[in-house]
Amino acid sequence: MSNIISKVAKGVKGGLKGAIEGSADLGSSVVASVKNLTVNTVKGAGELVVKGIQIPASIVQGAFESLGEIGSSSVKLVKGIVDGAVQGAMETGVEQKDAVKGTVSQAVHSAKEMGGDIASIAVEAVKGSISAVKQVGGDTLDATKVSVIAALEAAESIGGETADSVKNALSKGVDGAKGILDDIKK
Repeated sequence: MSNIISKVAKGVKGGLKGAIEGSADLGSSVVASVKNLTVNTVKGAGELVVKGIQIPASIVQGAFESLGEIGSSSVKLVKGIVDGAVQGAMETGVEQKDAVKGTVSQAVHSAKEMGGDIASIAVEAVKGSISAVKQVGGDTLDATKVSVIAALEAAESIGGETADSVKNALSKGVDGAKGILDDIKK
């Protein structure tokens, strides 16, 4: 399974890099490209990978790696990356919760690996997952909760002051996040 996941990340990295280099409208190019790459990847991988968070997470990982190679800011494009990955995953049968959790969590971890602004990327990842779920007609309230919790858990696993900065950024930047975070404290 890990061999499949590694191939997915590498394939997405190359595919997205080719799709967005030189594009004038990176935002919509990223959403469409990541969505199409996700759909094709899940269809190609078959039933083995339709369940779980690995494929959506691998899509995000590959997308972040391609951004690093072409020198684009991950903060500006992360919403589109997550949006496209969640839409594509859900359209091919991945459960909403798995698609949202996998993409948001991986976005936070990829931000750390690339030395990015983890809090800002967490906010954009949550916004991207909510946007995607809305586009495919899913449960946006549940997507908000799952994505906020996934971002926080990923930040906590990084350690240090990361969790506090992500909590603050989510509370200020995502509608409904403050209530979710307050409920977690209880």
